[in-house]
Amino acid sequence: MDRFEKTNAQFEAAVAECRDIFSKKLHDYRASWRILRPQSLTDQLFIKAKRIRQLELTGESLVGEGIRPEFVGLVNYGIVGLIQLELGFADTVDISSDEALQHYDRYAQAALELMKRKNHDYDEAWRGMRVSSYTDLILTKIERVKEMEDLQGATLVSEGIDANYMDIINYAVFGLIKLSE
Repeated sequence: MDRFEKTNAQFEAAVAECRDIFSKKLHDYRASWRILRPQSLTDQLFIKAKRIRQLELTGESLVGEGIRPEFVGLVNYGIVGLIQLELGFADTVDISSDEALQHYDRYAQAALELMKRKNHDYDEAWRGMRVSSYTDLILTKIERVKEMEDLQGATLVSEGIDANYMDIINYAVFGLIKLSE
């Protein structure tokens, strides 16, 4: 297996772990996240990333959960963000768990395809990075999303909120892979 195939397999395994958690939460809560407005979703991503950074800086967790579950949360909320951008938010749960998983799978596949293209072009540079750098880059992407939301889409050169969500997903998956190695 060459290095790109190894990365692809690791990426798929990490996303499968995230999907499993997402599916279990759908069972417990249904697609309750459908009521999240864009800004609330961005704040949820922010909370997850800030918690990772705090754990990296202090090494202390008073609630007993580590960094890994937060990276899983970033992947899953990133995909939820893409679904919300597509469907808009709702006042009630308006999609079934099966529909939510279909959307999830489509965006997870899109994230994989983007990662493959970027990984080729950047020659696996992510492997030489520290996990803390992924955290900082994710926080930067979240700040960009906040600015774009505040500008109500009137940006000049931005790639868009969806591109930032995709990058958040991919950096979080890289974090999961690194934590497993």
